[in-house]
Amino acid sequence: MKLKTDMQSFTCEYCHSVYFPEKNDDGVRVLEEQSGQDCPVCTVPLMHAFLGKNPIIYCTKCNGMLIAMAMLETMIDEERSAHGSVSAPPPADKDDLKRKINCPQCHHPMDAHLYGGPGNVIIDSCEDCCLIWLDRGELMRIAHAPDSAPESTSSPSADFDSQTAGSWSGGVDTLAGDRFADSIIDSFLK
Repeated sequence: MKLKTDMQSFTCEYCHSVYFPEKNDDGVRVLEEQSGQDCPVCTVPLMHAFLGKNPIIYCTKCNGMLIAMAMLETMIDEERSAHGSVSAPPPADKDDLKRKINCPQCHHPMDAHLYGGPGNVIIDSCEDCCLIWLDRGELMRIAHAPDSAPESTSSPSADFDSQTAGSWSGGVDTLAGDRFADSIIDSFLK
């Protein structure tokens, strides 16, 4: 079977039947195509996938996802419009600031940040590659939280000050993010 150019289905070259992979519990349509990168959390190969219309790189073991920074706002908006419910998020777990994971693309350490929008989520980002790693459920926490600044449970301890001098709110080089999304799409077409 070959991946169709719309990239959410496969077509059999012999009988021309079309196969759409089922969405998993997180609403992700996982394609059986490895991305050539490994999960920064559990080190299994990451897979090409879609969340709605957005191409992502996805871990089938821990359900984390690698996305272009430029895609984050669009993905949040789509999730809000699809499910629309609003709930108060639990406070951020400051221990997540201590976790050190490497970027699946450049293999340099990613920065842990308190996301500057709603959801009380600590995200991992690689500014050089314009990528974000979201653990399972973090996108949903952001999308379903009231649209306000995250609640502060207390200020981080002094040893985290250098890591959390400011919260990350997604101001990015959209061209670099677009290039990453284009590279995901191009890898399907090879």
